[in-house]
Amino acid sequence: MKKDEPPFTFPKTLEEFEYAFNEYGQLRHIKTGEPFVFNAREDLHRWNQKRYEALGEIITQYVYELLEKKCNMTKAILPVDASEDEPTTFIYLSPDALSNPSKLLVLIQGSGVVRAGQWARRLIINQDLDSGTQIPFITRAMEEGYGVLVLNPNENYLEVEKPAKSSPLPSPPEPSDEPAEKRERKDDKEGKKKREFYEKYRNPQKETETERIPIRENGSSEEHVLYVWDHFVSKAAAKNVFIVAHSYGGLSFVELMNQREMQVKNRVCAVALTDSAHNIWLQETSKGTQDWMQQHCCNWVSSPEPLDTPLDPMLPDCPRVSAGTERHELTSWLSFNSIFRFFTLPGSAHISLLLRETRVQGHRVYITITFCITSR
Repeated sequence: MKKDEPPFTFPKTLEEFEYAFNEYGQLRHIKTGEPFVFNAREDLHRWNQKRYEALGEIITQYVYELLEKKCNMTKAILPVDASEDEPTTFIYLSPDALSNPSKLLVLIQGSGVVRAGQWARRLIINQDLDSGTQIPFITRAMEEGYGVLVLNPNENYLEVEKPAKSSPLPSPPEPSDEPAEKRERKDDKEGKKKREFYEKYRNPQKETETERIPIRENGSSEEHVLYVWDHFVSKAAAKNVFIVAHSYGGLSFVELMNQREMQVKNRVCAVALTDSAHNIWLQETSKGTQDWMQQHCCNWVSSPEPLDTPLDPMLPDCPRVSAGTERHELTSWLSFNSIFRFFTLPGSAHISLLLRETRVQGHRVYITITFCITSR
């Protein structure tokens, strides 16, 4: 018997969801102590997905609160000269992000739903806060004397509800070059998909139609990274800038190099990439950028090999080592200690990553990985 699809009305707080983070940073049900269950209702995949997304929005606000209360970070609104009636986004800065004369750490996440302070929403919900958020990176950086700047590259637009419109009369179909038989088969297939969904429920929920208003000069991850560089990083007092960029964040960093090559070379000491999505050929990087990346970047990639095991380079850009996991979203967390070792350098030195190798019966065998400090 067909039933009504439940309305997409969900709790607005963790407490109303009956979930909370325990002392280990794990999300658990308040009453049962069980982890989050995606399939709260059988045979209601769309409803379960909407419920998961609603929880994700609450998690985003929860992480913002942690950045502000636990890490003592503050928001900076973008664009910096925004008017009152235009859409805006924001980044987070530590108290000394712009004034620290020595070191500044910049964090750039990948693409998707993750916002400032997050590496992976899935990890926050299903594993713990340490693995899924940037907070361990922030707190350790502060302990080691870095200023910290947390980017927000995926908040690129304001989503607003479309005004209701009266339905216009359907216009006659445009002529098609397709044979009539093929056109009929296609129409039957599309009609079947619609029927399968609508026959499942007597009254399926209609989703609100929205439109997106782009945020000026921050309409994409690449634009956002460039904007933050021009208006914050380039004006910071720190002599030494360090960057951690995950997945698409790595592509955005390489695009920054394409746009501000000499500035980046003069300010950035080291870049830790984690399963980076960049491609020096498709992004048309210069030979100078490729050479610089060889000396200043390291990419911890998903691999079954043990952590820090050197891997064959795919392209002539930067060394690749194993993150000690085959799970893309875990590469930043499992590389955590290695990244901070990679960043350890005295004064105005910079780091080169050297892979020592030997050969056994014609096969190349890497025996160790050394972080070699060389002066400029």
